[in-house]
Amino acid sequence: MDITVLTWSDVENLVDSIANDIKESNWLPTYIVGVVRGGLCPAVMLSHKLGIKMYTLDVSLRDGEDGNCESNLWMPVDAADAANILIVDDINDSGATLSWIREDWYLSIAGMQPPKDIWWHDRIKIATLVHNLASSEKVDYSGMTIDKTSKPSWISFPWESTINT
Repeated sequence: MDITVLTWSDVENLVDSIANDIKESNWLPTYIVGVVRGGLCPAVMLSHKLGIKMYTLDVSLRDGEDGNCESNLWMPVDAADAANILIVDDINDSGATLSWIREDWYLSIAGMQPPKDIWWHDRIKIATLVHNLASSEKVDYSGMTIDKTSKPSWISFPWESTINT
């Protein structure tokens, strides 16, 4: 398995690329939501670059295990319906985390049953530093694309203390 080690400089460049893509898309978020843990650094960086308030969302899904979602993101449902929200994570690997968020948010924020992709795509978009083409979920913005079906790899981010293989 290949290991790609990203430096802080690499992350800065990926975030710059995402910020530029967002600006060019004519869609700006009202809020940025960083997924705990890996999404926090890029979310903070995007928040500063775009001048947009950031919240956090705690989702613990790892290796296919369900986890709990706890969030300090609080807003009335009618405000959420009118808001553009950018969800930020470090990597869209299998798509499990993003899928879980999508289903949870349909029910709790939008009060809808999935799939309501038109509402989701108009109001909520996803950005990841790294997007795996083999993922079950798609992202709207990514700094880098990989394909783990043709080249299995592990991405190590600078905020990780060790490389987990």
